[in-house]
Amino acid sequence: MAANAVVAGGADDRHREFSFTDGDFDFIRRLVGEQTGINLSDGKREMVYGRLTRRLRERGIGTFAEYCKLLEGDDGEIMHLVNAITTNLTSFFRENHHFEYLRNTVLPELLDHNRHSRRLRIWSSGCSTGEEPYSIAITLKETLPANHGWDVKILATDIDTNVLDRARRGVYAQDGVRNLPPERVQRWFRRGAGTNAGKVQVNPALQELIRFRQLNLMSESWPMKGRFDVIFCRNVVIYFDKPTQKRLFARYAQVLDARRHLFIGHSETLFQICDEFELVGNTVYRKRT
Repeated sequence: MAANAVVAGGADDRHREFSFTDGDFDFIRRLVGEQTGINLSDGKREMVYGRLTRRLRERGIGTFAEYCKLLEGDDGEIMHLVNAITTNLTSFFRENHHFEYLRNTVLPELLDHNRHSRRLRIWSSGCSTGEEPYSIAITLKETLPANHGWDVKILATDIDTNVLDRARRGVYAQDGVRNLPPERVQRWFRRGAGTNAGKVQVNPALQELIRFRQLNLMSESWPMKGRFDVIFCRNVVIYFDKPTQKRLFARYAQVLDARRHLFIGHSETLFQICDEFELVGNTVYRKRT
């Protein structure tokens, strides 16, 4: 049954700009779940309404029932839906203990183990507006010896095309770096010019390490061919139900080398989710042999 055919119930629409029925919400959260794996609970109804009203205005649509009809026949609009719903809260060196662990424990191990191949591959999965992969790049630059000659690449992916565009530009508000040490800001950021005046621009040396790509983690196949040494997947699976989490972490294990590391968010856990990893630090896991 189409969303617009479901009888309204629950919230009173009389004081809303747009009619938004229970059927509309059920249709949207089912579609979001199919496309992204995100599980929208009943408590997210007002959030969904608030985030999508701008899109209805842009398309000149008067009700959510009309918008649901549009979604049924327009794959391009589904991407706008996903961009609006996904949450992109992040900051430079968020959960800094992860970057300290990367610097002090993981990288020394990798420099020894990979000394023959001289190759490092790191994946920032759910990179949002880019603060995480740039923080990883800074950690690498500050840890690896000068003129090291290693082949180092960071893959940064997200489902949201809007945040990826911002990440590629590498331009941020001054407030975004206010909590970083001044010497780090001076070394890795530049003053914005022209239309970016009053902002900061990341050092091009960091951008050279990173490849930003759009990726839906729910896709049947991932395009990456080689294995990774480190995967960051932080504050992503909190939006997924348990079966989806199990499938995702099993796939991460497939593309991660043995004894390599997975970093997850502070409110996330692999307990009773995936037994292919062992806990070795504060929300830091190592793939078992």
